[in-house]
Amino acid sequence: MTPSLTVEELVRARSEVLDLTPLNPGVALDRPIRDPDVSGPGLALAGFFERFPADRVQVFGETEMKYLATLSADVAEARIRDLFGHGMPAAFVSKGLEVADWFVEAATAQGVPLFRSPLPTREVFRIVAPWVEGGLAPSEALHGSLADVYGVGLLFTGDSGVGKSECVLDLVERGHRLVADDMVIAARRGRTVLIGRAHDRQGHHMEIRGVGIIDVQALFGIRAIRQQKRIEVVVNLALWNAETTYDRTGLQRSSRTILGVTLPEITIPLNPGKNVTVISEVVAMDHLLRYSGVDSAQAFDRRLRAAMAPVREYLEEDYE
Repeated sequence: MTPSLTVEELVRARSEVLDLTPLNPGVALDRPIRDPDVSGPGLALAGFFERFPADRVQVFGETEMKYLATLSADVAEARIRDLFGHGMPAAFVSKGLEVADWFVEAATAQGVPLFRSPLPTREVFRIVAPWVEGGLAPSEALHGSLADVYGVGLLFTGDSGVGKSECVLDLVERGHRLVADDMVIAARRGRTVLIGRAHDRQGHHMEIRGVGIIDVQALFGIRAIRQQKRIEVVVNLALWNAETTYDRTGLQRSSRTILGVTLPEITIPLNPGKNVTVISEVVAMDHLLRYSGVDSAQAFDRRLRAAMAPVREYLEEDYE
């Protein structure tokens, strides 16, 4: 999935919290935003455009406006015309600062939407930057179900009909929370974080074979759902195969890479009578334990090796 954003979407989503005032309301807002970062014009105001990020939304704060005031009127106007001529998506002026008519005219002439916010510059960055980054984050639609189990995001995968939805439904019954069923929209934040959510039209509905489509929020209440959750462990449900070797110690864990992020993967073989729900809870708790620095498998292995050390030394010294 190739993410895309427009200035119109940004303004619609953040106009109220930023208390935006359009300074050139006649300018079209369909300009695309291609860069997930937000920045200030910086050295571009001094005429250095070699590394100017033209695809980014720009924020003019008190420092930038005061610098412009130190320049002669002709130079300041020329710099601003050059700046807007590079085709930025949109520009915001923070702290409710006064904006000269020639500044607005330069933005309008290049079709750049210009807005003013009464908020401090750092607040404008704090509100705009995460939204733009999230909207342009690399994303992928995954076949699976995502649940929040003890605060750990478990992504259940496996063949169609293997029982992913039923397992998550049982977890919801036990007090855990559904994020998405059947299709999970995963988006990468930064380099190591995957955030999963449901498709907008899907919401928190589940398909249970033999029952049909159910609304988890309506049945179990608002506490049974989450809008999004970090994906931390992949739980692969697979039918038992006697010829397959399954991990029995946890010393060599498998992994799966999604959107460049490597996640631990645990395969749970399914056979009649196995309580997959409780095992899933244990997977979540064990992940929390490992995150805190306690690896039960490694600790047991160390104790076992320490207990066997005298016997091994004896055998190594036996020259008969």
